[in-house]
Amino acid sequence: MTTQAPAFALDYVKTIGIVTAAFSGRGFSNPYDAAVGADGRIFVLNRCDPDRAPAIRVGICNLDEEYLGEFGGGGGSGDGQFVWPVGLALDSRERAYVTDEYLHRVTVFDGSGAFLAKWGVHGSGEGQLDGPAGIAADADDNLYVVDQNNARVQKFSPDGEYILGWGKNGAGEGEFSLPWGIEIDSAGYVYVADWRNDRVQKFTPGGEFVASYGGPGDGDGRFRRPSSVAVDAEGYVYVADWGNEQVQVLGPDGSFQLKLRGQATLSKWADEYYAVNPEEKAERDRAQMVPDLPEHLKAPYHVSSQTEPYFWGPVSVKVDAQQRLYVVESNRHRVQIYRKR
Repeated sequence: MTTQAPAFALDYVKTIGIVTAAFSGRGFSNPYDAAVGADGRIFVLNRCDPDRAPAIRVGICNLDEEYLGEFGGGGGSGDGQFVWPVGLALDSRERAYVTDEYLHRVTVFDGSGAFLAKWGVHGSGEGQLDGPAGIAADADDNLYVVDQNNARVQKFSPDGEYILGWGKNGAGEGEFSLPWGIEIDSAGYVYVADWRNDRVQKFTPGGEFVASYGGPGDGDGRFRRPSSVAVDAEGYVYVADWGNEQVQVLGPDGSFQLKLRGQATLSKWADEYYAVNPEEKAERDRAQMVPDLPEHLKAPYHVSSQTEPYFWGPVSVKVDAQQRLYVVESNRHRVQIYRKR
């Protein structure tokens, strides 16, 4: 379901994903972020939970739903391991950078998933990290990292050397409260999903405040705990409005354009699963996947948790070079894909 202004539209393309019952292989486990390579490979960061640590990994697939492999692993602090991974970014050489808010570090892999390096020191000084979350690479392959518990953004070289930083705890211009997602547009401007302040802030590459979009609420252009932000080639801003269980799109000037609730269909992976498990498919067909809920259960969380096509836990948004939007749903272990008309 969408509500939109007439000047902007998104068409649903497909859904990729199914919850994995195994610790590896095809399927997702509470995915938290995604990135799309120049060759069309889709990298999906699976956060899962500590009790299922072997399922914490980065899975690779493509738009045709071919599963191409995986890398990284959960449950430890060794090379290539994660505990609470949050953000994923690719640079121009398709090196993959993964933040870990528990280990307070960034882990680097090459395009095939081989471990390259890890960097980050826990603390609040320049270049130190406390709960790193969103991460994005600029045109020179420098990394902007959301340092959530320090309420700031820091810029690093690809090798983890500190370059600059800005922000402090608060609700004023250039201040943050548990910031989460980050994006860099084609002109180098930096957008930050300021989670607890219910807004998105825009900055110059050097950290000078430019604009603020949103504010608390569930109306058009208002957010409740935004977790991620993406910007397309024309400057349209996509926001994972996590607390409202939706995605909102703003124009380049910050004007409201569209609300998207989700319209998922079964993925190819799910179709193949049901083909060999017809009894489960029959149970699914009998289930009420779009129920008519009573008034006391019509809060966004309750509606999304009971309405299978809708987003439930839309934690990340990404836009690829073909203007396709990828919405990562943590609670339904899938990615919904849309294209701008």
